[in-house]
Amino acid sequence: MAAIALMAAWAIGQPHVSWAGAGLAAASGAVTSGLGYALWYTALKDLRASLAAIVQLTVPLLASFAAVILLGEQLTLRLLLASGAILSGVALAVFGRMSAAR
Repeated sequence: MAAIALMAAWAIGQPHVSWAGAGLAAASGAVTSGLGYALWYTALKDLRASLAAIVQLTVPLLASFAAVILLGEQLTLRLLLASGAILSGVALAVFGRMSAAR
């Protein structure tokens, strides 16, 4: 998709991208995606499918806090409230399933 968008940008006019920049962006995406999937699949082998689906809902939360820590993004009340809602929902789903199994 990115290659098609780049070709379309070149067809319309001169895009503001260099080959070095495009290569670094592609490598960065490949490395970070590769590391993320490697970590996820390592953890996935120890989880049931239903639990894995529930736990995966925390990914946006983890990405948001990584942005706060690594990129200096603002830690806002909205982020904290949304995080609490996500974690509460995940906890209800995980512990509700555990108590129902007993």
